[in-house]
Amino acid sequence: MSTTAISYSELGDALARVQAGVGASELQGSLVGYLCGGGSADARNWFDVLELDHDGEIARALPPGLLERLHRDCSAWLADPELGFEPLLPAAEVPIDVRADALVEWCRGFLGGFGLAGGGHHGSLSADAQEILADFGTIAATRFEYAGNEDDEAALAEVIEFIRVGALLLHAELHAAPQSGATLH
Repeated sequence: MSTTAISYSELGDALARVQAGVGASELQGSLVGYLCGGGSADARNWFDVLELDHDGEIARALPPGLLERLHRDCSAWLADPELGFEPLLPAAEVPIDVRADALVEWCRGFLGGFGLAGGGHHGSLSADAQEILADFGTIAATRFEYAGNEDDEAALAEVIEFIRVGALLLHAELHAAPQSGATLH
């Protein structure tokens, strides 16, 4: 099994070959949302838990270890004290409209995974966390327009950075150790 982080093209190509009905960005977004929302699934069963493969056929058709690698990568990135997490998106050489559409798919996947984990049912979400989720929802419902200039690249880079930091903040908030003296219910 490879220890190299899975790439967008590697995951996307494998998913396309088996006609998974989900793209690389959406799949990683779903897993990250599930993990951020407090979902518990291990590297072997997370694909089933996200209800992406009702009969196990897709998981069996994918290259051995691929889903486990993605789970390992996402878990490690979210726990990384150096904040190395990145949403899985096409490379910078890919046209901006394709990258932006992948970001929209990532946000849709994130919200779905977060909801399946029950993350949206935490009555204790801070106002910042609620705002991040609302912004993710806005992005997930967006169809970006482009003028074809450097401003578009800069704007997309800002949105990607917002998504990256937002996911890390949500993960940190929902996985923080209880304050000393706090009462757990």
